[in-house]
Amino acid sequence: MLKKFMLTFFGGLLIMASAQAEAADGNIIEMDVSSGGTVVIELLPDIAPKHVERIKTLAAEGFYDGIVFHRVIKGFMAQTGDPTGTGMGGSNLPDVPAEFSSYQYKRGTVGMARSQNPDSANSQFFICFTDTGCSFLTGKYTVLGQVTEGMEFIDQVAVGEPPSDPDKIVKMTVVSAKEDSSADAEEKAAE
Repeated sequence: MLKKFMLTFFGGLLIMASAQAEAADGNIIEMDVSSGGTVVIELLPDIAPKHVERIKTLAAEGFYDGIVFHRVIKGFMAQTGDPTGTGMGGSNLPDVPAEFSSYQYKRGTVGMARSQNPDSANSQFFICFTDTGCSFLTGKYTVLGQVTEGMEFIDQVAVGEPPSDPDKIVKMTVVSAKEDSSADAEEKAAE
């Protein structure tokens, strides 16, 4: 009886762990930038599901590859995501309605850029440089992610509106939590 209980209990834990891994699957962005490295962004679908889906869709299509940081203000933020490099462009997809939250803007917070119309976000986003520089945007601009690694490469992005020699996103990729390591692939091949 105890053995059956233990098997059931641990089986339930494995199912829960698997479900959590699936929930996190695909909610990481790796952004290689010309300023020298890779920036890792954890997306936040719980607070901005439509915006997260937009970023993932565009990244998967290669939309962001080669796009410059067109507006970089020291102590405030670095903005990108406009294929024209002017701050006036976006993707061919319709705009996304606002998903404002109480998530506090801080260093590394990723927010969606928009016009004065709250429902005008499309493809442009920005990354905050400091804990206080973007704090006034909380509840007014949609937060879609948080940088977890590589913020030093955003710190090195050329400053300007636009910068005279802008840095760019070299490659932006949605990372799956289930991507096989070489050991996993070998194990599967042996089966």
